[in-house]
Amino acid sequence: MSPGPRRRGAGAAAQPSPAPSDGVVAVLTRRGRFLVGEPLFPDSRTDAARARRSGRAQIVLATNEGRRAGAMQARAGDLVLLRRSARSSGARVVRVLGRPEVARDVIEALMLDRGLRRGFDEAVEREARQAADRAGSSQLRRDLRELATFTIDPASARDFDDAISAERLDGETIQVWVHIADVAAYVREGSLIDREARRRSTSVYVPGAVEPMLPEALSNDACSLMPGLDRPVVTIELELRGASVVRAAFYRSVIRSDVRLDYERVDRIFAAREPAAEPWRLSLSAAREAAAALQDARERSGALVVDSEEPEFLFDGDGNVSEIRGRVQTESHRLIEHLMIAANEAVAEHLERRGVPCLYRVHERPEPERVERLADQLASLGVPTPPLPDVMSTTQAAELIGEISRRVDQHVRRTGSGRAALSSLVLRSLKQAYYSPANVGHAGLHSAAYCHFTSPIRRYPDLVCHRALLSSVGGSENAPRAGELAELGSDTSEREREAMTIERDADDVACCFALERELFKDGWERTFPGEVRGLISAGAFVAFGNVSGAQEMVYEGMLPIRHMRMKDGEGDWWELNEEGTILHGERSGASIRLGDPIDVRVARVEAVRGRVDLLAAAHEERR
Repeated sequence: MSPGPRRRGAGAAAQPSPAPSDGVVAVLTRRGRFLVGEPLFPDSRTDAARARRSGRAQIVLATNEGRRAGAMQARAGDLVLLRRSARSSGARVVRVLGRPEVARDVIEALMLDRGLRRGFDEAVEREARQAADRAGSSQLRRDLRELATFTIDPASARDFDDAISAERLDGETIQVWVHIADVAAYVREGSLIDREARRRSTSVYVPGAVEPMLPEALSNDACSLMPGLDRPVVTIELELRGASVVRAAFYRSVIRSDVRLDYERVDRIFAAREPAAEPWRLSLSAAREAAAALQDARERSGALVVDSEEPEFLFDGDGNVSEIRGRVQTESHRLIEHLMIAANEAVAEHLERRGVPCLYRVHERPEPERVERLADQLASLGVPTPPLPDVMSTTQAAELIGEISRRVDQHVRRTGSGRAALSSLVLRSLKQAYYSPANVGHAGLHSAAYCHFTSPIRRYPDLVCHRALLSSVGGSENAPRAGELAELGSDTSEREREAMTIERDADDVACCFALERELFKDGWERTFPGEVRGLISAGAFVAFGNVSGAQEMVYEGMLPIRHMRMKDGEGDWWELNEEGTILHGERSGASIRLGDPIDVRVARVEAVRGRVDLLAAAHEERR
């Protein structure tokens, strides 16, 4: 389990054109002498085809909008943002977004459709620029600029909010400094920037773009720990003996990062394919050893073992997806992950001991019934599971699901398939993590106290925890008001879920555009190797198509059971088993199981909806 999703590459900066609350994303078409807009994302409650036929989905531009649109160079076929006119039944063009056949333009449209502003008000931008100029000048800070310091991030990242220093003290003890951008020094509570950051709650990362929580003057400049520049930070100093934290200290400091490393370069260094350089060579080596000890201890403690893979999208100059790369969890990712977890735990434990109100990142223990169902599901697929007690407590459930996740990982490594499907079963058996002022621990990490502290550039709860910590160590910040934290925790948890939905949907759209391009190049009759990732009574969700660097399949589509034919071309009657893991064919005796390999062809791609319909590549199911 990770301390939270690591940021993706920042991509294109947001354009300063806030989306009106009544804005509609539409494609312009000409109807006689009128320009009309057809919504690109019709209301899910409306049958889009029926609405188009009846004309109800069309938005007619205001009578003088033809001249206005011409001035804006909008034309039929353009993708635009419309605002309905308050004085007439028509609408006006607020912004020309591009073309509906261009992936980057559709993703931009999706962000606007989901309510993202795609820019900041000028007053917020101005305050951010002023804060960037004056912040930190009056703060008392330790000077750590002589420490060998480095950052490790994705190659495409632009916001660097954490840096690492490490040093061996003796044979068993390593001192680690986790430096986090001092965003609280720039964003004062109650300021315009703070109110806007609280409203957004989180940065939203989609292929090729980002909707940042903070204006670019802060997120990509003043708060970003770029190499060679003095930067104010909050430092968590940890003295580790093996995996045990024997001393922790918290203070404001100033650092100067020596180098910006990316994950790929660090992995090459760890594989001895590239040398590490001075002055950060020994610091990286000590950090690597400390992270390995932390990882080993967490695995032995029963923490969940769930690896994830995120796609990374590259775009050409025309806004088309030119390449998808698989970004897998490697040792360099785990180094940062485990050091950030240690820092987050140290802050949460300190705040709990001091009784300082804050937002904890909590993950409740799983319900015993769901763990029992998970074991039944895995057993139906032949995956080994540990014995379960007749009566299970929530504490036992948390311990057992950690053991189950390790056995699933071992099974996948041994068989070479099924990781996505089986990991999904494990994750669905868990409760969802959320933010709360009440500390109930983090079951997934087996942590008694945990908070999000290490990404204040992109998450508002981290900024809240910064203010809480600084208030307890002599900073000028006030502690968060306890009476306001329950509502804030609920709001930020909801914003996080909304952001994750937008990011997932945007990934689906980018994948569909890339798939379409691949099919037009190689032919729609192409057969893809796939793997069953999910099952419902109506069919199978299949992941298919390997791309550069990916261990898992990157595309996903739906294979309806009505398209699964027997050798004689006749249909079959399929029934989903009680565990939801196997579809059985009544006539043929065939079965489709989670994790099964299956060859598929693409029947249809709806790129705007991020939807792919599949056909079985042959009229014979695998047994």
